[in-house]
Amino acid sequence: MKKYKLNNLDCASCASKIENSLSKLEDVKFVNVNFANATMTIDTDNFDKVKAQIKKLEPEVEVQDIYKENKLVSVNELAENKGTIIKAVSALALLIIGIIFEEKLHNTPFQLAEYAVYVTAYLIVGWNVIASAVKNIIRGQFFDEQFLMTIATLGAFAIHQMPEAVAVMLFYVTGELFQDIAVGRSRKSIKSLLEIKPDYANLKSGVEVIKVSPEEVKVGDIIVVKAGEKVPLDGTILDGTSFVDTAALTGESVPRKVNVKDEVMAGMINQSGLLTIKVNKLFGESSVSRILELVENATSQKAETEKFITTFARYYTPIVVIGALLLAIVPPLLFSGQTFGDWIYRALVVLVISCPCALVISIPLGYFGGVGLAARKGILVKGSNFLDALTQVTTVVFDKTGTLTKGEFKVSEVVTSNGFSKEEILEYAAYAEANSNHPVAQSITVAYQGEIDIAKITKTEEISGHGIKAIVNGKTILAGNDKLLHKENIEHSVCQVDGTVVHVTIDRVYAGYIIISDSLKDDAIEAIENLKAKKIQTVMLTGDNQYAAQAFAKRLGIDRFYSELLPEDKVKHIEQLIAESKGGKVAFVGDGINDAPVIARADVGIAMGALGSDAAIETADVVLMTDSPSKVALAIDVAKITRNIVWQNIYFAMGIKLAFIVLGVFGIATMWEAVFGDMGVALIAIFNALRILKK
Repeated sequence: MKKYKLNNLDCASCASKIENSLSKLEDVKFVNVNFANATMTIDTDNFDKVKAQIKKLEPEVEVQDIYKENKLVSVNELAENKGTIIKAVSALALLIIGIIFEEKLHNTPFQLAEYAVYVTAYLIVGWNVIASAVKNIIRGQFFDEQFLMTIATLGAFAIHQMPEAVAVMLFYVTGELFQDIAVGRSRKSIKSLLEIKPDYANLKSGVEVIKVSPEEVKVGDIIVVKAGEKVPLDGTILDGTSFVDTAALTGESVPRKVNVKDEVMAGMINQSGLLTIKVNKLFGESSVSRILELVENATSQKAETEKFITTFARYYTPIVVIGALLLAIVPPLLFSGQTFGDWIYRALVVLVISCPCALVISIPLGYFGGVGLAARKGILVKGSNFLDALTQVTTVVFDKTGTLTKGEFKVSEVVTSNGFSKEEILEYAAYAEANSNHPVAQSITVAYQGEIDIAKITKTEEISGHGIKAIVNGKTILAGNDKLLHKENIEHSVCQVDGTVVHVTIDRVYAGYIIISDSLKDDAIEAIENLKAKKIQTVMLTGDNQYAAQAFAKRLGIDRFYSELLPEDKVKHIEQLIAESKGGKVAFVGDGINDAPVIARADVGIAMGALGSDAAIETADVVLMTDSPSKVALAIDVAKITRNIVWQNIYFAMGIKLAFIVLGVFGIATMWEAVFGDMGVALIAIFNALRILKK
């Protein structure tokens, strides 16, 4: 799979045409052409054949390696399109001359001068359009916008509507110019959301510091980051203390303090001190590269709306052309007193307004803008289809530990039984849990504070969903939940304990229990409140006992909770919730690799705090780059903003076009008005799509 830049790709229907044609080639396994950022992602064994096909379809489009793409520079669009502007002004001048002298020249020996003026003006401004239409027809490609405009304007000449023919072509070319400028600016605006790619790295070479490209830096190299500079690569701080701005990566506005041995990521901005950093990853594997790649590739998974419009445009134009042909022929034949000239003119109006540019341009830009806006707020959406899915979420399911809570477990209480001391219980529990990486186990070993002699542990067995069985100093130790005690038939007087509890037995005698406390994340309650305000059901899944889960659910205001769950149980509950959702979508929010199976099974899988986790990024549909559960509601908001703007464009464009078609059929609308309507709708739709970036 490789990505390429498609220079001069200024036509949305052209992008669709290229994608459809390439997908039919035997050597192409996968292809996606993204009009919004003018790129092509393709998997093929015969790239020369692909390039040849693109050149055949769109000779102006140049295929360029994405990694050789030049950085966007600020250019004067008017200066860049100087040739087109000169042609348009010249044609306009001739059109005005023609209109002034038309009546004086018409039906005189100088009538040829009238034709000479209008034809010259028409060819000056429309030659490229006509040539493109002819080339496309030769290649078997009918019904594109160049074809429509050529047929419409030549038809106007045929019925002696020469001023309108010239004006329509002039307005069309001018509209295309403004449209290209608008598309170019929108692409730049979207890219500017992610201006986080560092331009250089200060590589330390002996006593010298050399400014090099980040791509040239190797793992293990030492770099220096001065105050105000971007961190160019992921690494560990060897020297220096500073505050770093993480907003570009996480959307968080509060700077973070970093010290020696702390990890920093590419894209962060060093705000104060000088930092010396040892590079841990190549630039291509860095955080900023992953973010940029995810955003760039997001539109490869197209939303259903986008797919529909692409398909609609493919059939809509031929249908309108056939309809216009019937409109020109049938009424004069069926109704007396009707002239072919009048109905041909009406048909030409319909042809002019029928171009679907507004839809096929603005919708991809809208979705890409939504993905870019989400990224700016620290939310990575891996496809525009997931933006649509987020708008349909009716249930959000949270993992508890590490998602709604901080996952910072501490021993809060030790309760003894059968004559054992607190110290004995802590010691034996710490030895039993010594080989476990579970946060609960680690909290017990920290609370013990003594040094653990591994030699005293002869056997350790982890019982999934229950706890640990270990042989310590010849004694059999059980450390786990109430289910473990019942499984092993251990007599005990206490079953119901509020909070996370670890029961301890020594040689099958109940010794007591340890209560482990965890604290809610600062914005956990806010996250639940925001979702409930949107009428979204909230559910919590946890392996904790019922009483601990109930206490947390009550504090948070969660609608439903399920406790004492094994990993496979969580998947079953998600499937049950999906079955109950009645057309709505179920989202699951987890904190990384441990929740991967559930994230994968949910309608929308959301990994939280997963910027550094490759596994989470691979599995999830949406990645929250911080540990803030409140960003779930924010992701839904961004998705709904995007959907609203996309559908505004659809309703607006279709409504205006339908109105003009009706007006054209009844002979009310002129070709001048139709071309104004067509180009006006396209420009308004593009600028409306750009509103997403202002949110």
